[in-house]
Amino acid sequence: MRTLGKWLGRILLSLVLAAVVVGVWKREEIMRLWAVNSLFSEDRIVSNFSHMDRAFLTAPLPRGEGPVSPLPVGTPARLPDDAEAWIVERALTSLLVMKDGEIRYEDYFLGTTAEDRRVSWSIAKSYLSALFGILIEEGAIGSLDDPVTRYAPLLAGTAYDGASIRNVLNMASGVTFDEDYHDPDSDINRMGRVIALGGTLDDFTASFTERFSAPGQIWRYVSIDTHVIGMVIRGATGRSVSALLAEKIIAPLGQEQDAYYLTDGAGVAFVLGGLNITTRDYARFAQMIVQNGEYNGQQVVPADWIAASTAASAPTEPGRMGYGYQWWIPSAPRPGEFMGRGVYGQYLYIDQARNIVIVATAADRDFRKPGVTDDNIAMFRHIADTL
Repeated sequence: MRTLGKWLGRILLSLVLAAVVVGVWKREEIMRLWAVNSLFSEDRIVSNFSHMDRAFLTAPLPRGEGPVSPLPVGTPARLPDDAEAWIVERALTSLLVMKDGEIRYEDYFLGTTAEDRRVSWSIAKSYLSALFGILIEEGAIGSLDDPVTRYAPLLAGTAYDGASIRNVLNMASGVTFDEDYHDPDSDINRMGRVIALGGTLDDFTASFTERFSAPGQIWRYVSIDTHVIGMVIRGATGRSVSALLAEKIIAPLGQEQDAYYLTDGAGVAFVLGGLNITTRDYARFAQMIVQNGEYNGQQVVPADWIAASTAASAPTEPGRMGYGYQWWIPSAPRPGEFMGRGVYGQYLYIDQARNIVIVATAADRDFRKPGVTDDNIAMFRHIADTL
């Protein structure tokens, strides 16, 4: 009996030691998985959105060696009377309003500051669109009608085989992808776990084999289409999206701070939602877009690409919001009105005809409730009308 007890004790000790070894070995993956599972919890969401680099793998986007570009302050604007209640209800963390290149209003909420590099979520898609326009002009990519498999051969034989670059820019690939953020088993949440556990987004993307329609026929917002755009860029140039974005967009804008991307385990940028930038630096990007791609005397993005990418070219249903090449266009839009938009209340609202930019960041857990997006657009228009 004593021998058996010693034997069982040694087995138990071995199991405990093995568990400790595995825990140490996988500590980073376990911590990242925990971070994903608690990312949107009510008591952590505001802090998490300002400190994504504490929980995820990242790649730097250096601001470059040039001077910080000025953001002059104009006559302070008085927000509409109902804006204060809206800021609270929508859990805004920052709001910056510009007209004619001057800041007319800027404030930060819920304990955030101007130095916070806030996660953009799907505003990152609009940045990638701008980079794509540069690469098209440079000749790195032949045509929007090229098949994505020409530059991303890993996708041959998958649901993306036969889709064109234009299809994925328009979110009209026809690929079946579940974007339900509230379902823990949805494809978008499985993607989050891939990132947390150090997997590769390329392999994850290549695992999709089903379509709900032929490419180009039906618009449906599926964020994985944007990862395919990133695959096309990397295949066409042989460079990382991080390096290209830093060189061709971040540095020319004269940002105040370095930015960063979240990445997967292979160091590939999470291009569909992983950009982290300050509110003022988001405003610099939006002002460049307002100015048809020109900033600080330099044509950063081709003007014709700005026009093409912000036009409602996707096959969306009549009466609904329009979509271009990774930009949103409100239903019944005003002239020159379009947006970059991210989950949980992130917006780059642009009124190009009146040279107005509104940047809003938020931690709005109710962002999917009916009418929230329409109410936000109405508020942006109301603010624009007061300037």
